[in-house]
Amino acid sequence: MGRIFERELKGILRADENMLSRVTKTCDSDERRAYLRIKERPFMVIRGAGSLGVDLVAVRAGISFPIEVKSSVSDVLRFSRSEKLAIQAQEMIDDCRRVGLMPIYAFRYKRQRGDAWRIFTLDVGPINGRLKVVYDRLPKITPSKEGNLIMRWHDGMPLSKFIDYVVTLSS
Repeated sequence: MGRIFERELKGILRADENMLSRVTKTCDSDERRAYLRIKERPFMVIRGAGSLGVDLVAVRAGISFPIEVKSSVSDVLRFSRSEKLAIQAQEMIDDCRRVGLMPIYAFRYKRQRGDAWRIFTLDVGPINGRLKVVYDRLPKITPSKEGNLIMRWHDGMPLSKFIDYVVTLSS
């Protein structure tokens, strides 16, 4: 099931006409306009093979980021429910700190109408360059009182706003 949403996000970020048409059917006019802006500055998107810890990598001149795709019928994703999720998140933090990249978590809320995607990042410390502005605006995945990461869909940045922002940043 997760591969379906990886393909969906890949199609959106690479400005695939059919995918954009499909995902914007239930969007309002502002969301649709923002989604369609990806055509101005699309990404090359590479899918990770197997369990490399990163589902997608989005690349274009001056900007790139690793993306982990998550989907759920619940609007809250608790990393404590799976040791694999917690380990994967820590590896993403460590890798991104080491190389100065901004990690992206894309959360697809299943059966949601309109913009069903929310974008988050992990707290990896200071980011430099163009990505700093984006990183500072993105909601961070927050830890619980026990220190376990929790992603609340309603706290994320809508993908339409993220697209609008990164296209504007690149213009």
